[in-house]
Amino acid sequence: MADIIRLLPDHVANQIAAGEVVQRPSSVVKELMENAIDAGATDIQLIIKDGGKTLIQVVDNGKGMSGTDARLSFERHATSKIQKAEDLFNLNTKGFRGEALASIAAIAHVEMLTKTEDDEIGTKIKIEGSKIVTQEVVVAPKGTSMLVKNLFFNIPARRNFLKSDQVEYRHITDEFHRIALAHPHVAFNFYNNGGDVFQLPANDFRKRIVHIFGRKTDEKLVPVEEETQVVKISGYIQKPEFAKKSRGEQFFFANNRFIKSPYLHHAILGAFEGLIRPGTHPGYFLNLEVDPATIDINIHPTKTEVKFDDEHTLYAMLKSTVKHSLGQFNVVPALDFEQDQNLDTPYSYKNKQVGVPQVVVDSSFNPFETVKPSKSNAVGGGGNYTKPKVDGWENLYAGLETTVDSGVSHLEFESEVVNSSIFDDEKEVVDHSTTTFQMRKKYIITTIKSGMVVINQSRAHQRVLYENFLKNITIKEAISQQLLFPLTLSFSTSEINILKEIKENLCTVGFVFGEITENGVEISGVPVLVVESEVQMIMEQLISDFQQEVPGDSFSQSDMLAKTLAKTLSVKTGETLDEFSQVKLVNDLFACKETTLSPFNKKVYITITENDIERKFI
Repeated sequence: MADIIRLLPDHVANQIAAGEVVQRPSSVVKELMENAIDAGATDIQLIIKDGGKTLIQVVDNGKGMSGTDARLSFERHATSKIQKAEDLFNLNTKGFRGEALASIAAIAHVEMLTKTEDDEIGTKIKIEGSKIVTQEVVVAPKGTSMLVKNLFFNIPARRNFLKSDQVEYRHITDEFHRIALAHPHVAFNFYNNGGDVFQLPANDFRKRIVHIFGRKTDEKLVPVEEETQVVKISGYIQKPEFAKKSRGEQFFFANNRFIKSPYLHHAILGAFEGLIRPGTHPGYFLNLEVDPATIDINIHPTKTEVKFDDEHTLYAMLKSTVKHSLGQFNVVPALDFEQDQNLDTPYSYKNKQVGVPQVVVDSSFNPFETVKPSKSNAVGGGGNYTKPKVDGWENLYAGLETTVDSGVSHLEFESEVVNSSIFDDEKEVVDHSTTTFQMRKKYIITTIKSGMVVINQSRAHQRVLYENFLKNITIKEAISQQLLFPLTLSFSTSEINILKEIKENLCTVGFVFGEITENGVEISGVPVLVVESEVQMIMEQLISDFQQEVPGDSFSQSDMLAKTLAKTLSVKTGETLDEFSQVKLVNDLFACKETTLSPFNKKVYITITENDIERKFI
C-alpha cells in the first residue's frame, strides 16, 4: 500500500494558519499595531481604505529591522520575543508566536519598508501569497512601514464572507480603541479613505479616554486605585447614572493587553448592584497589573482570552475596590437612619440668638362666663377666646334658600385609572359589541366562533409596529412631529459613525436630524409614537443592537431598525389598556401579513376552542 501521509507545502500551511490569525481586516490591524508597539514606537499611524479590504498600512518610528531580519520575519515561527519554552510564562510583549506576518503574507500583497537607527539605508520587500517578489535597498526613515493590499486575494471564498465596508471599518475602529487605550503614552493617528478619524497625542489615561469617547465622558469618570500583593488595579469607572443598555465602553486590560473576561465583568456588576437600572451596564476602563507568571495568555489565537491562576481572589479584590471607589467619591447616596431631621436647624435661624419664651397669663379669664370680658381684647391673652355675643344673628341668613344649586347636573367618577392608551385615533374600527378582556395586564382575551383567543399584548403590538415601520421605510412617507426645542444628544465617535450609517433609514421612519458633530447629534423631529423623553433611550438601544449584530446590507439594517423601534415603543406588560385600545390592537394584529409570530419569532397568541373547554369538565 502506498504512503498517503505527506507534508503540506509551506504556502498551504501558512494559509491554514492565516485562518486562525486573520479572520477579517481588523485582525491584520491588531497584529501590525501590536508589532509596532513591541518595536518601541512612540508614534503610530494607521491608514485604511474600503474597510481594510483594499489597503491597510501601519507606519511606526520604532527600532526597525535589518535586511536579514526583515526577510526572516515572514517565516513561520520566526520571532525575537521568546527563545525557550520557559519564556512563555514571563511574557511582556504583545506577540510571541511568529505567525502573524507569515499568515498575513500568505493571503495578501504585502510591502515592508524598514530601517534601523544605525543603518544608513533601509530594506524594501514585496511579497504576494507567501512568495517574495522583490527585495531591494532603498532610502527610508527610521522605523517600519507595513502595507497590506488586496486581503484574501487568493482565497475568494474568505473574501466573500467579509461584511460591508462600514461593518469592517467598525471592527477596525474597535481594535484601534483597545490598543490606543492600553498605551496612552503612544501617539496614534487614524486615517480612513483619506480623512482624519483620530489624532491622539501621547497623554495620560484619563485624557486618552476623553479624546476617544468625547468631552462629555470626563464628568462621568470615577477613579479607581488599589495595590495589593496579588494585583494592582487602576483606571476609571463610570458613575451609575450614566449606565447604558449597550456594552460598548467596557475595557479590561491585563498587563497593558486588552482582554475579555465575563467572570471579572460579573464582579463589576456585583459592585454596581442596586445602583443601576435592570438591563443596563456600567462603563469601565480598568488596568490589572499582575505577575506575568500568574497569567496564561496563550489559550486563544487572538490572545484576548486569558487565564489567571487565582481568579477567585482577583474577583473579590476587584469587586471590593470598585465598591470602595463608589463610596469614597460620594457616588453612592449616604443615609443616616439614626439622625432626627426635626433637630436640624433651619438656615434662616442659623445665626439668630436663642431667646427665652415669655408666658403671659390672664388672671381674669373665666371659662364658664358666657359674656367676653373687656380685658380679653388685650394682646397675649393666652389664647382665652370666647364666642362673641351678637343680637339678631338669625337675620343674617334671611332670604337664602335651603337648597344650593351648584350648576352641576350630573357627576361621574372613574372606578379605575387607565394608565395608557396606545391609540390616539378615536375613529371606530369595529362594533364595540366585540368582547375583549385584559387579564393580568398582559393578555387580551377575545372571542371567536370556535372559542376564544388569548393574545400577548406586548408581542402583538410589536408585530403591528414592526410591519408599519417596514412599510414606512419602504415607501418613505412616515409622519414626523417637530420638537419645540431641538434635542442635543452626546455620543462617542464610534457611536456617531453608527448613527451616520443608519441616518437615512431613521429619517424614513420619522426622525429629523439637524447638525451632527464629532461629539453629538441634534434631533428636531421624532416619529408620532415616540415621546421626547424616550429619544435618548431609543438611540442608545439602536446603537447597542447595531454594535452587537453589525448588519451588513441595507435590507438587514432596515429590518433591525424596525425591530428595535417596535421593541422599544410597544406597549409593555403591566400597562392597562382601555376597551377601545384592546379592540384596535386585536383588529390591527389580524390585519398584519404575519399574525402568529412576533418580529423575534415568539408566539403572539393561542386559541382555546370550545372542545378544549368542554374536556376540562369531563
